[in-house]
Amino acid sequence: MKISGTTQLACLLGHPVSHSFSPYIHNYLAEKCGLDMRYVCFDVEDEQVEAAVKGIRALGIVGSNVTIPYKIKVMDYLDEIDPNAAIIGAVNTIKNENGKLIGYNTDGVGFVKSVIEAGHTLKGKTVMVLGAGGASRAITVELAAAGVKKLLICNNTLAKAEQLSAQIKEHFAEVSIQIGLLNITEADLQGVDFLINTTPVGMSKQKALCPINETIQPPKGLVVCDIVYTPHDTKLLLWAKVNGLQVVHGIGMLINQAVHSFYLWTGKEVAAYEDILALLVEQGVIDK
Repeated sequence: MKISGTTQLACLLGHPVSHSFSPYIHNYLAEKCGLDMRYVCFDVEDEQVEAAVKGIRALGIVGSNVTIPYKIKVMDYLDEIDPNAAIIGAVNTIKNENGKLIGYNTDGVGFVKSVIEAGHTLKGKTVMVLGAGGASRAITVELAAAGVKKLLICNNTLAKAEQLSAQIKEHFAEVSIQIGLLNITEADLQGVDFLINTTPVGMSKQKALCPINETIQPPKGLVVCDIVYTPHDTKLLLWAKVNGLQVVHGIGMLINQAVHSFYLWTGKEVAAYEDILALLVEQGVIDK
């Protein structure tokens, strides 16, 4: 693709950003849609975050992704924040709408879409979520918005789980919520339709670990999801497969959150999951 005087720009703001896979996805999507647009990464120092966000407007950048450690900080410099992103308390996508900067969080949207694309229904279901950090917050808000009946939030500290529970209840009173610790038992899983790991257990240096006891016999029909995408089959997902359960891999959330960001910027809905997956495998981003 050529770069011309009319080429539009989208970007990633964060620190560091050299490891990011986002350029692979967004430049592929732009090319697939025939758009004269490029996506680049900007490594921004903490004291320059405000200037960087203002630069989106000043330079006519169509939009930006935001990664750690600035997902919360950028909210102070936006003109408007999507209601669900406000509940989550973090923004990972900025849309430049004719000079008005609007913040969104596409992480939870991406997760819900990956579950639906796997052929599952969330409405009226009981969901156990492991972890109460930023990823859990984004996912539980979108699960509540999708109409789940009950959320079981388990964390290594009850205080953080209680804080998240209170926030969900404030905005989604119809959702039943319970909290607990991460020492999950067979009895805890009875009646649960979905088990979702939002903790880093199973990733990188913790890839030999499983967030639950692997000797547990899960109930039939349980769907097991992990947002960890490297390795592709985490210990949790391998445990699920050994027990004959359906699984949802973390790579689906990763791809779908990016595709939704692209949609917010361009209005283009692209069905390209398999193509993007193949691209990420080719680039060595994932080990599928």
